[in-house]
Amino acid sequence: MADLKTKPTNEDVVKFLNGIPNEQRRKDSLVILNMMREVTGIEPVYWVGNIIGFGKYHYKYASGHEGDACQIGFSPRKQNLALYVLSGFKNQQALLEKLGKHKSGVACLYVNKLEDVHLPTLRKIIEESFKHTKKRTA
Repeated sequence: MADLKTKPTNEDVVKFLNGIPNEQRRKDSLVILNMMREVTGIEPVYWVGNIIGFGKYHYKYASGHEGDACQIGFSPRKQNLALYVLSGFKNQQALLEKLGKHKSGVACLYVNKLEDVHLPTLRKIIEESFKHTKKRTA
């Protein structure tokens, strides 16, 4: 089996975030870090690929491919913040409609800056996604 690219490391999360050159992206990342820490009660882990993850679960596909992933997380990319919080939980679409300016993929929510979104709705999305992935991994 090929070596997995996304895996947890021992790198310092806060040091990584403080090294983000874009001041707004750095500030927004610290807000998300604290929000996810509060919601999960879990300390963040830096994953290869510039991902800050909370919790961990093991997955295995029908194809036989398997690995570990964080339950929720985010990545402060140059063009946006990618939040790994779209887990297919109940009312996901309704919350996305209330969120504000964003884009979404299968499992990712993309936000340019936090001032573009309704923070209480974002927190609810994080809470619901974490609960949903926690049920799947229990």
